[in-house]
Amino acid sequence: VDSAETSLLNKLIRTSLVESSHRVEILQQDPSSPLFSVKTFEELPLKKELLQGIYMMGFNRPSKIQETALPIMLAYPPQNLIAQSQSGTGKTAAFVLAMLSRVNAAEKYPQCLCLAPTYELALQIGHVIEKIGRFCADITVMYAVRGNRVLQGTTLQEQIVIGTPGTMLDWCFKRRVMDLKKINMFVLDEADIMIDTQGLSCQSIRIQRALPQGCQMLLFSATFKETVRAFAMQIVSNPIMIKLREEELTLSNIRQYFFVCRSWEEKYRALCNIYGSITIGQAMIFCQTRRSADWLSVEMSQDGHQVAILTAELTVAQRADVIQRFRDGKEKVLIATNVCARGIDVQQVTIVVNFSLPTNQRSEPDFETYLHRIGRTGRFGKRGVAFSMVESQNVGLVQMIEEHFQTKIKQLDPDDMDELEKLEN
Repeated sequence: VDSAETSLLNKLIRTSLVESSHRVEILQQDPSSPLFSVKTFEELPLKKELLQGIYMMGFNRPSKIQETALPIMLAYPPQNLIAQSQSGTGKTAAFVLAMLSRVNAAEKYPQCLCLAPTYELALQIGHVIEKIGRFCADITVMYAVRGNRVLQGTTLQEQIVIGTPGTMLDWCFKRRVMDLKKINMFVLDEADIMIDTQGLSCQSIRIQRALPQGCQMLLFSATFKETVRAFAMQIVSNPIMIKLREEELTLSNIRQYFFVCRSWEEKYRALCNIYGSITIGQAMIFCQTRRSADWLSVEMSQDGHQVAILTAELTVAQRADVIQRFRDGKEKVLIATNVCARGIDVQQVTIVVNFSLPTNQRSEPDFETYLHRIGRTGRFGKRGVAFSMVESQNVGLVQMIEEHFQTKIKQLDPDDMDELEKLEN
């Protein structure tokens, strides 16, 4: 699944913001610029309509990244900003508030441009604008995305235009439906995805270069690799840079075990023994292939388990729906291929099962996927348990994982019910 789909899935399934224990790091290029941080939305120069909108969205206080980013984005004279912060920390709401604050509702022409890498992500940003700006009756949004056609000679009256780089380029330079010299804020979201997607970064730079000198530039990214940094510096001059380090997954509070099994049937028997011996809140079971996930889903359903299945063939919206049902407890077991090893925090997950160990094309352990899979349990400081079903010829993979993570994975006999029952204690 590509990074744009993963980002969209995270946006669809987030019911609350990710809490981070890290401090926001500020890298300031302009020492004369005063910096503030806030603990409440009331401390910011926001219109009451926007405060109403933000509270209706369920935000009671600014997130870590918002505490630092919002005073910079709303400052006069306008400041340029590059912000790196993981998915789910409140970046979208932050720049949406900034756009809605900068707009003059009485003027009927585009004043803020926002670029996103895909059609779906552009629509998601638009939904956030419509929700937070629901009480700003005179501010409207236009989507510069595929399928939304505008005729040459049309003059846009919406104050905020959100879109993808290709369509925005067409509207600005070919159809000339907006005057770029009147834009006072330019937002570039998901910069890391832009760079990974061919052509988008060049198109974005072309749009940015046509903007007026005093236009405020805001660039957001979930990661900040060297390629992102170089791209950011091409687009944003004299920026303030802020970073929020991602929380690192750790195996320290996850007990890990493995069974040696000869076949899918033997793996399934071991799984049934786990179920018969341990009180399970909710379980995630990871399969390497769609075929094994389908087979397991049928077997478990026939044995009376409530099972949901998550594979790459589902649309992003369908995947989000499956995850939400699992979160709500409608199904107790979520069977998944690697598509959802990342980014899904379900507090009730007490057990993760690797129906087969994740491997790469060279048949070596995929360490990162193993970490993300079993990191679904033991979240939020709780203790978790992870089981791996291993074919006899693959026992060496377990030792490689132990060495890589400096961790211990204990072998269990799949038929030893007494040993399994001890795990409850």
